[in-house]
Amino acid sequence: MTTPYASEAFIHQLLGKALAAHASDIHLKVGQPPGARVRGDMVYFRVDKIRPEDSEAAARVLLTARPARDQLPTLHEVDTSYSVPGLGRFRVNIYRQRGSLAIVMRSVPLQIPTLDELNLPPPVRSLAEQDRGITLVAGAAGSGKSTTLAAMVGHINGTFARHVVSIEDPIEFLHEDNRSSISQREIGIDTEDFPAGLRAALRQDPDVIMTSAIPDPDSLELAFQAAETGHMVLSAVHTADVARTLARLTSLGRNTVEARERLADALQGIVAQRLLPRRDGNGLVLAMEVLVATQAVRDAIRRPDGNPPLRELMEKGATPFGMQTFDVHLRSLVTQGHLAKEVARIATAI
Repeated sequence: MTTPYASEAFIHQLLGKALAAHASDIHLKVGQPPGARVRGDMVYFRVDKIRPEDSEAAARVLLTARPARDQLPTLHEVDTSYSVPGLGRFRVNIYRQRGSLAIVMRSVPLQIPTLDELNLPPPVRSLAEQDRGITLVAGAAGSGKSTTLAAMVGHINGTFARHVVSIEDPIEFLHEDNRSSISQREIGIDTEDFPAGLRAALRQDPDVIMTSAIPDPDSLELAFQAAETGHMVLSAVHTADVARTLARLTSLGRNTVEARERLADALQGIVAQRLLPRRDGNGLVLAMEVLVATQAVRDAIRRPDGNPPLRELMEKGATPFGMQTFDVHLRSLVTQGHLAKEVARIATAI
């Protein structure tokens, strides 16, 4: 039986309709019609339910010229990207559920937003302008980490004459060279994995290395090496806040004490973020926690016992460093009318 999902034109039409409805994500799953996330809620197209042959055909379209296309019969999950001229780019995750393939496609803007357009706090700009060390952007999936990192790289690209090497899984935002030269490498296409990409990046004359994750001890070790040899490292971390980000990286180190020492020396700052529903129901608002690596912060990372907790240092570091905790920013968003008190209360408890 033929399926319309085998047609690239049909997939493009589906994506176009979803974007016209201001969808952030498009879902294809067997047993339900195509779905889209619009203003935080799932809505569904009024078309036939997707069959196993439909989702497999769509996966073949989305994986055109990708190595994983030939592995569909045994595929468990894969991340990739997909571009439609005149429409946009999409981050794609194809995964198997209950024996059939399912697909989630997230819209990635063609235009890279600026730091100002994202309304990011001033320390984010300062962190983007460092010439060495490690800066981390933390948050759960869907919290906008990739967008913040893209804006930081965009700021570097428009401000400094540097060589930026990115290792991404997959590539989302496409950067055009401006003042900087941007080399973007995708896991599984341009390099084998994060350790291989980071190891190679150190031989590619980089000023800045951007990686979409630090998933394992080898990647952390190479990130430390890059920072310690005078490079700037920007990375996303899949953790909820500043405290859990530091705990995660410390646990990745092969020696906890040594990891704390190296992290204290290399860290420039951590930006943790969450996207929460706006009070007026019109989209999402960004809540952020910001840590800047002052001397007091470095001492607290090295020796948590005997030094003030990081939360206290962030509260005291509001002036002049621009640090903030989630609690402080959430209260500000409520006062400004952007966030409902109940949403802020639930977010505080996370």
